[in-house]
Amino acid sequence: MPARTRKQRDPSDVPLLAHVASVLIRTGLGSGRLVLGLSGGMDSMVLLDILSALRKEHSFALTALHVDHQLSPRASGWSALCAQRSASYCVPFRAVRVEVRRDAGAGLEAAARAARYAVFRGLDAYAVVLAQHVDDQAETLLLQLLRGAGPRGLAAMPVARSIAGSGGPLLLRPLLEVERSRIATYARDRALDWVEDESNFDTDLDRNYLRHEVLPRLAARFPGYRQTWLRASRNFADLSEIAHDQATADAAGALQAGGLRVSRLRELSAARAGNLLRWYLAREGLPFPRREQLEELLRQLATARDDAQPVMQLGGARVYRHRGMLRIGPADAGPGKPWELHWCGEPDLTLPAGYGRMRFERATGAGLAAARLAGLDLLVRSRRGGERIKLAANRPTRTLKNLLQEAQIPQWRRERLPLLVCGEQVLWVAELGVDCRFAAQADEAGILPTWLPC
Repeated sequence: MPARTRKQRDPSDVPLLAHVASVLIRTGLGSGRLVLGLSGGMDSMVLLDILSALRKEHSFALTALHVDHQLSPRASGWSALCAQRSASYCVPFRAVRVEVRRDAGAGLEAAARAARYAVFRGLDAYAVVLAQHVDDQAETLLLQLLRGAGPRGLAAMPVARSIAGSGGPLLLRPLLEVERSRIATYARDRALDWVEDESNFDTDLDRNYLRHEVLPRLAARFPGYRQTWLRASRNFADLSEIAHDQATADAAGALQAGGLRVSRLRELSAARAGNLLRWYLAREGLPFPRREQLEELLRQLATARDDAQPVMQLGGARVYRHRGMLRIGPADAGPGKPWELHWCGEPDLTLPAGYGRMRFERATGAGLAAARLAGLDLLVRSRRGGERIKLAANRPTRTLKNLLQEAQIPQWRRERLPLLVCGEQVLWVAELGVDCRFAAQADEAGILPTWLPC
């Protein structure tokens, strides 16, 4: 659209301004720094106008961020318009280019979202402010329903949430309860200008098909469906929170050494066991499994012999049972490249990608004898083949290969086990333990290594 001259603020704008202000206050904004995700579309340009008007009264710092996904030939023009409009409000502006995998299995929209959120997680801000509205919420709810999502998925988008597991800023959506038509009226009344993404009209994309072909017909028959669905999403959010709390209670005492006790799943009803398993997988960073995957995994865990090792691929990982524990491992079953790290006595050691990390705790009468380690050149490294260890004084020195086979450790996991060595002498092996010749005696200061696989 051509540039326009913005009109003086009209009193009719105040309700929308007041709504956004109330959301900022309700979410505990204080005087924090906000970063506006500025796409250049109508919704984000309206939010730029509103936040610019509110920042002085509510004492927050405002920056605009444009993420260029490089998916449109017009992308550079969008970035330029965002920079111009930000400058007209005296709002600092930054543009970031990201690479989006077009071959991503989850689809182009999900891949672009993942790339965008990776940028958000690295921002030094109280909150990243996004311009989604109640029509976006309705589309998301319907898409999730069509995908067979449970309460967590049907809760759709919250007004505010943290970026999971990142320790980064909040995601804040102050327009989430506002209809698109009201935002469009504001934009016209304020004579704002914006860009139109041509992909928004491509009905081969599921969201656009719902937006242009399905929801207008629904609105003609049920004009209040947006607010009704908003209430439904809040109900699902309540159910999701209850399910999370129940899983947390059911997991009490069942999380040990980086795994979940299978016996705990067997003690619960099918519904609660499934809920706990979903919670555990999400806690470990895995995607929610399809219902049939979840039921099959629970069936295997419930019926497999105690010495069996059921395994299921899920996302980029494998879920397996070992020694009565449900664990998560990398999907790649083959050995990685050989690696080694010097250990100089630090309590934690991060291993190469895919191998997790090590923890070394002080102990008495357990682990490696601290006095025996003093002055040694110690390495934590991967297996190379042929290593041997003596686990007990009344047992011979044996190869790791045979010991790991007898311990029924899956082949793929054997390749990932870290070792603590001094030269050719193996002092400790994950899953097996300490060489008895270096073990701490009763009342002797020891160091207890623990492997925390990723």
